[in-house]
Amino acid sequence: MFYRDERLALFIDGANLYAAAKALSFDIDYRLLRQEFVRRGKLLRAFYYTSLMETEDYSPIRPLVDWLQYNGFTMVTKPAKEFTDSQGRRKIKGNMDIELTVDALDTAEHVDHIVLFSGDGDFRPLVAALQRKGVRVSVCSTLRSQPSMISDDLRRQADNFIELDELRDVIGRPPRGAETTPAAESAQA
Repeated sequence: MFYRDERLALFIDGANLYAAAKALSFDIDYRLLRQEFVRRGKLLRAFYYTSLMETEDYSPIRPLVDWLQYNGFTMVTKPAKEFTDSQGRRKIKGNMDIELTVDALDTAEHVDHIVLFSGDGDFRPLVAALQRKGVRVSVCSTLRSQPSMISDDLRRQADNFIELDELRDVIGRPPRGAETTPAAESAQA
């Protein structure tokens, strides 16, 4: 539930939201996502968290990061770390949980409601801490994927759960490579 006069902030765990939308077979149109929450309340800030590979000449996420930064999102990035696991496989690590947590706690005194776009159960203590500060917290992820992308503990802790699949018609577009409409093409970053 949202109130038109409440001050909102969005906290988007980029990798987690991307995985949830991909599991539901649609892409997020971030212009529409931002517009939807401007409509729901007084949107003060929309944070987007992602790690970037700095060793590669071209990062496929770089155009999205640039577009978001120029279109009203506060970007929080850090270099991803590359390592080799015990089986010799190349792995990439770029967890942004601490940065998101610190920013959410810092922002709490300025907002009435935080919307967390992540299903990561590691955020349950953050949600509890925000609630103790008097902030309502909605969590947006999905139960409709196999497996579910939302931690049961996180969903129970939140004041409100927003099923990402129910936002598909409001903030979604067909996945890249699928047939697109002129409206979806103009919204692509």
